[in-house]
Amino acid sequence: MIFSAQYRQHYKSTFLLAYPVVLSQLGHILVTVVDSIMAGRIGTAQLAAASLGNSIFTITLVFGLGISYSITPLVARADGRKNHTRIALVLLNGLFLNMGMGILLFLAFWGLSPMIAYLNQPEEVVRLAIPYVNILFLSMVPLMIFQAFKQFAEGLSLTKQSMYISILANLVNVALNYVLIYGKFGLPALGLNGAAWATLISRVLMAIMMGTFVLTARRFTRYRKYLRWQSISWTHMTRMFKIGFPISLQMIFEMGAFSFSAVMIGWVGARDLAAHQIALNVASVTYMMASGISSAATIRVGKLRGAGDTHGVHIAGYSSLVMGALFMATSALLIILCKDLIPALYVKDVAVQQLAAKLLIIAAIFQLSDGVQVVGLGALRGLEDVRVPSMISLFSYWLIALPIGYALGFVVNLAATGIWLGLFTGLTIAAILLFFRFRKFSPQ
Repeated sequence: MIFSAQYRQHYKSTFLLAYPVVLSQLGHILVTVVDSIMAGRIGTAQLAAASLGNSIFTITLVFGLGISYSITPLVARADGRKNHTRIALVLLNGLFLNMGMGILLFLAFWGLSPMIAYLNQPEEVVRLAIPYVNILFLSMVPLMIFQAFKQFAEGLSLTKQSMYISILANLVNVALNYVLIYGKFGLPALGLNGAAWATLISRVLMAIMMGTFVLTARRFTRYRKYLRWQSISWTHMTRMFKIGFPISLQMIFEMGAFSFSAVMIGWVGARDLAAHQIALNVASVTYMMASGISSAATIRVGKLRGAGDTHGVHIAGYSSLVMGALFMATSALLIILCKDLIPALYVKDVAVQQLAAKLLIIAAIFQLSDGVQVVGLGALRGLEDVRVPSMISLFSYWLIALPIGYALGFVVNLAATGIWLGLFTGLTIAAILLFFRFRKFSPQ
């Protein structure tokens, strides 16, 4: 059945939506990758600080992204019903909700950043990580504004514009990294903090460009006439928050497990933490690309659900799962082939390179599980099924992955390798449970 003409048509439709989202999503993680590579050129301590800082910032990032993801299924469903008024209400209230959450997240985590000193990490790593992560927290404000406009456009199946903007912003980020980290063109060398300032500036640029597109392009004229101050509604924002909050929890449970894994690996040593950052960067790249397919699944399932095409919902979900699995299988093969080459891009320390190569093998093995679980989540979001998937993530990562990782890492003494084997176990269980969840609740 998965090779039938009906499925092939869904593959094509999903791909045309997914590839711009893949490149756009890749933009989020490439900022971290570039920061890590360029920080690693300064020294191992800087790479370890980037790993620690990014692991902590990831919690803030995924919470904000989860809130913003509530916009897409609501817009897609309203688009399926051709309800232009409803689409405009989602844009307006989603924008204000995102702006408010961006400011709250910045203030909350900026105030908590000194607590990093109590995570039992090397003193030099903590000293470098705190100012770095504080600047990243500030970048949440423009990033959330960008996300509001981006998720709105994607809900209308317009995915290419955010792709172009993300690519341009990443080019700006690389250039600014070079200037600010190393002190070029007469500017002082800011080191690791320079990478954070480059990220902030590029995200402000992203918000300005995406907002300008949505608020001025002719294709959105039919919606802009409904954008009135009196249409701002706590009721609408509350409903969106109730959808977005479980998505945020699910993402925090998953990413938080990886972040806490970084903390546990930091107990082993700075070299292990640096190796973890390299392997996690690679795994994050493939994950974010698979999450593009997941976003396409949300759009297509939500729109077909709004149009009342129950059979189409079923086929759209399953075809997306197949695409995610095939993509991640290909990624696994590439990771294995390049496991010895990738670490050399980050750091010159041979011991770090060798350990990172071992972790990359585990990362390759769990690619298939990671692909199925992230696309399964996207398909379920299209059905606005968000609460049970968040509980599946809590169970899989915090009750399975982390305890097993701790046992293998510190009781069996496998160190970083054991912690990554625990993550592999949690991802596999999550993939199985989410697959059967969609199978049970998607209409036939």
